[in-house]
Amino acid sequence: MASNTAPAAPPIALAIAGSEASGGAGAQTDLKTFHQLGVFGCTALTCIVSMDPKRNWDHRFVPVDPQVIADQIEACATVHTRIDAVKIGMLGTLATIDAVDAALEQYQFPNLVVDPVLICKGQEPGTTLDVDNALRAKILPRAKMATPNLFEAATLAGTDEITSVAQLKDAAKRIYDLGVPNVLAKAGPTLGTGTALDVFYDGETLEVLEVPAVGTERMHGAGCTLAAAVTAELAKGATPLEAAVTAKNVVSASVNPGMHGNIPFTYVYQGFYQG
Repeated sequence: MASNTAPAAPPIALAIAGSEASGGAGAQTDLKTFHQLGVFGCTALTCIVSMDPKRNWDHRFVPVDPQVIADQIEACATVHTRIDAVKIGMLGTLATIDAVDAALEQYQFPNLVVDPVLICKGQEPGTTLDVDNALRAKILPRAKMATPNLFEAATLAGTDEITSVAQLKDAAKRIYDLGVPNVLAKAGPTLGTGTALDVFYDGETLEVLEVPAVGTERMHGAGCTLAAAVTAELAKGATPLEAAVTAKNVVSASVNPGMHGNIPFTYVYQGFYQG
């Protein structure tokens, strides 16, 4: 006999991130990851990104008007009775950072995960310095967890580069010292360990998280998937370390075998994960 008991409403996660038209990264990947993990996803798009096949797949970047960003966040905050976790992805401009910072101050969302996208392929590093500094000063201090990749971790930690696990551990500690209570520094397969490796640090626990590597190259959307999975798990009540461990497994399933299109790199597909 069928039960008349309605299923419990799922947790709700908000992605404040860019749209990546191909679906391999950005807010599209965030929503798919949330859904895969049983979390209802909503979005506030900060920019429109599309890869340019005529320019070596560099990114065409169009920012969304700051008021439109604020309106989207307002809609998510008021339509839903609660937001259980928020992922911050690509911001890209000072005006965007200011709009997002004001909204975060207003709504005081819990469980903020900052994936500190410091540069978008195709942008000039010199033109992004002010944006990087604003992200570090205004958004990063609000994070419950930050999930920088190697370049971002080195930049935030104030080091030239990271080429070893020891250096990645040190960078995670330095980012923690900036006021981030939980750090998941992402290396993936790039440190030559034969594994996909990340470092978690919360001021006490220093944990090297490894899963078998799938190839030796970074995959498009893997970092977005990891941060989104952390966000979803925090929304469900997991501890930061538990969220990081689950997120590693989600990414591992998403990159093996991944998706293969006309671009010269593989991109993720979240549908293979079985929790």
